[in-house]
Amino acid sequence: MQHVEAAMHTGIAILLFVFAAFFAAFCLLVVVPVYLELRNLNIPSGVASPGKLRVIHCVYVGISIVGQILGRLGLCHQINFIRWSRCCIMARKKTVPSGLRIKDLSFSGVPVRVYEPTAASGEKKRGLVYFHGGGWMFGCIDDYNEVCQYISLESDTIVVSVGYRLAPEHRYPAHLDDCEVVTRHFLSIAATDFGVDPRRLAVGGDSAGANLAAALCQRLSKTQDCHLPSPCAQVLIYPALQMADFHLPSYQQNHSVPILFRGRAVFYFLQYLNGNTSVSQQILEGKHVPVELKRRYKKWLDPDNLSPQFRKGARSPQVIPSHDGHVYHIIKQGLDPEISPLLAEDDVLHLAPPTFVLTCEFDVLRDDGILFCKRLKDAGVEVTWEHLSDGFHGIISFFNQGWLTFQSSRKGMDSIVRYVRTL
Repeated sequence: MQHVEAAMHTGIAILLFVFAAFFAAFCLLVVVPVYLELRNLNIPSGVASPGKLRVIHCVYVGISIVGQILGRLGLCHQINFIRWSRCCIMARKKTVPSGLRIKDLSFSGVPVRVYEPTAASGEKKRGLVYFHGGGWMFGCIDDYNEVCQYISLESDTIVVSVGYRLAPEHRYPAHLDDCEVVTRHFLSIAATDFGVDPRRLAVGGDSAGANLAAALCQRLSKTQDCHLPSPCAQVLIYPALQMADFHLPSYQQNHSVPILFRGRAVFYFLQYLNGNTSVSQQILEGKHVPVELKRRYKKWLDPDNLSPQFRKGARSPQVIPSHDGHVYHIIKQGLDPEISPLLAEDDVLHLAPPTFVLTCEFDVLRDDGILFCKRLKDAGVEVTWEHLSDGFHGIISFFNQGWLTFQSSRKGMDSIVRYVRTL
């Protein structure tokens, strides 16, 4: 009997040792890459709550690494783990605030969540179709619950949050097609089913979602339906608007500022386009665009179009005498305005609705938004521009998220609400 007990104790000790060794190795595989990533960070002193941003970045990097380990072990796909983890962080269940009714529905086969203010109104309400951010790969309706609730309640607007398809399972134009069918569907039933004046219905989104909103407005302007009005406005929150030039001053100044690094911006565009990320470095070096196209785009992407305050410390891009034809063939469609709305012709931009653009100082996409404002104004479009001087990419998504909330998150949200109220 004593021998059996001794054997059991020995077996348990071995199991505990193996588990401890495995756990230590697992932690080492996570901690070391996170530490190395921290060394590459560049968080300027002007960023809102830099310590908090550093912690958030470490958590996101850790999630990605754990997902990669689990993927290699065959336990789950890395992308699915990241999506699940982000949802756990951003989508905590809360009670529905008073004065708001929320419904999960499907518009033309696409999942949506509708936020309806319940306060009585003597006139038809305004509407906003919202496309979430997440690099065309991440994000979901649940992640943006707080954002959509606040816009809906504070502006007395019916908000439709869209659960469009994501990469890598789906590529362009799946995301944009989903946004279009939802918008058209909502326009067709807005008055009868929701008491919304279809002439007061706007579209909007953040980051990749803002890209979809801008591209959708251009698509709808070229295929106008005599039975349906066009969106009355577009609300673009730190939009990603072009993949022709990743050497703009904001890309240089904020290349390693969380949450969106310069290299990741290229990665996300390619995932949306076709999934071929093998050409990322050539794109970062500017070898993907033919010289004649660079000359054509220069008038729209010239850093001299930016105010001097946004060009500080930026270097002139190295002149690339020729392009890589193979790379251009792979990314050619990415220069189409449906993926790069900033590269649309003047006659298309002239048809754009009144536009609200929010940019953040410490964001690689800052100059995309500012240059788009200029192009729209030059085309005669009414533009409202809001700039967060201490903001970073993704700051709006942390609105009302407990300790994750940043002061500028509310400032940005309030500017959005003020604009939506004017529609």
